[in-house]
Amino acid sequence: MTDIKAINIMEKFSLLEAQWTPHIIAELNGQYVKLCKLKDEFVWHSHEDEDELFMVFKGTLIMDFRDGRSVEINPGEILVVPKGVEHRPRSLEGEMVFNLLFEPKETKHTGEIESELTAKELNWI
Repeated sequence: MTDIKAINIMEKFSLLEAQWTPHIIAELNGQYVKLCKLKDEFVWHSHEDEDELFMVFKGTLIMDFRDGRSVEINPGEILVVPKGVEHRPRSLEGEMVFNLLFEPKETKHTGEIESELTAKELNWI
């Protein structure tokens, strides 16, 4: 049997330095559980074949959509962005957000969009 143990999410967040760079903390059923620290604005992007789940542990995450709507996600809340929906995550001005992502292993960080913020390889922590 593999080593089965609890994962302390806040401890894992303490290991993250770079912003907008997800790190993998677990894998199940073809999905990755990732942690990411977010600050300011990310890039507009979508994922054609994958839904994305965002769960906020600290701070307030704002999810902007191309139709002009924005959804606020507070600590202890989740938001699922359906596949194919263009979105842009951002934080309130100057605030650091601790975010958990749950998405299929093949999900590209910024979909088909390439930017200086795109993480091409994901690391485990």
